[in-house]
Amino acid sequence: MRVEWVPYRLISVASIAVFLAACGQRQSAPAQVVPEVGVITIQQSAVPVVTELPGRTNAFLVAQVRARVDGIVLSRDFVEGSEVKAGQRLYKIDPAPYIAALNSAKAALAKAQANLVSISAQASRYKVLVAANAVSKQDYDNAVAAQGQAEADVAAGRAQVDTAQINLGYTDVVAPITGRTGVSQVTPGAYVQASQATLMDTIQQIDPIYVDLTQSSLDGLNLRRDFQEGRLKTSGSDAAKISLVLEDGRSYPELGQLQFSDVTVDQTTGSVTVRAIFPNPNRVLLPGMFVHARIEEGVNVNAMLVPQIGVTHNAKGDAVALVVGAYDKVEQRQLVTSTTSGANWVVESGLKPGDRVIVRGIGDARPGQQVKVITAQLPGTPAPATSAQGGSAANGVQEAQAASAALAAQ
Repeated sequence: MRVEWVPYRLISVASIAVFLAACGQRQSAPAQVVPEVGVITIQQSAVPVVTELPGRTNAFLVAQVRARVDGIVLSRDFVEGSEVKAGQRLYKIDPAPYIAALNSAKAALAKAQANLVSISAQASRYKVLVAANAVSKQDYDNAVAAQGQAEADVAAGRAQVDTAQINLGYTDVVAPITGRTGVSQVTPGAYVQASQATLMDTIQQIDPIYVDLTQSSLDGLNLRRDFQEGRLKTSGSDAAKISLVLEDGRSYPELGQLQFSDVTVDQTTGSVTVRAIFPNPNRVLLPGMFVHARIEEGVNVNAMLVPQIGVTHNAKGDAVALVVGAYDKVEQRQLVTSTTSGANWVVESGLKPGDRVIVRGIGDARPGQQVKVITAQLPGTPAPATSAQGGSAANGVQEAQAASAALAAQ
């Protein structure tokens, strides 16, 4: 019995050894797989040069309503926070003292005018009499001088009347500009003084409205240099297109216009003020709001755009990209980027038109490696999964191990 089973066991062990040797040959010599990468071809295109700046809104016009005569406030004739028109009465100050002053000035003027009539008649008579030597020339000269003094008294009386009328008019406190009122600083019954220039209210015109932005002097210098070198050009006219982003992240629907850029650099912050004006028909913008402005200052006609997914950074923090060069071999390029345009980087140097930048399958590509190139339709598509050949080889090893275990059990 034992002589019969020994050959069978020897044959089984030999078969297992041959089978494992075959599997080992399959594992030791896998087929070389060329990775497949998706590329985009770099081309020059026109890209707007956009600068984002923080800023605050300021009223187009601001007028402080102050008392110009002394007196008691009798009434307030507007609703706080409402729109008022220029010339509309806001407050009424007690006019009684100023009516009396006007009447007194008018009476003084009438007296001076009556005195002028009498003295003028006397001067006319002396003129005839002095010719006939009926009065002395000195008397005539005195009459002429008295006439001139009387005329001056009349002029002074008219000036007093005008002053009294102006002061009486100041008892009606009117809006100097059209705009929106603020919180009233006085109430009926309050005493206001012209000498103290009592503040009564503040009116602000906010349609249109100013937006004051701060820009670093370096950014302004770089922009002017780009224009001088011809890399940038204005879009039709010198007026830049400006849009706003509000505090809640929403875009303001109206576009603004650049008014001026300050010629003085703030020595403490190294920035200059850029003022823009925006229409504000719905009063969405209020003075003092914090906003972000996007200023389209020109167009870069030779910009090279690279999707952000195709740009990585090395250990030094420099921007790099993988480029498929001659013979479909991968090269690594160091880039200089300036800004972003949508989902793309604007590349200043490191690439040239016609370069093929890898945007898909970056993890499978290495510098100096040969790759299979396809045109990428969606740069954001993730890298393809493990190839089918690698998967089948792994499955073959597992099947061989299972078969060996089964034979050993027998």
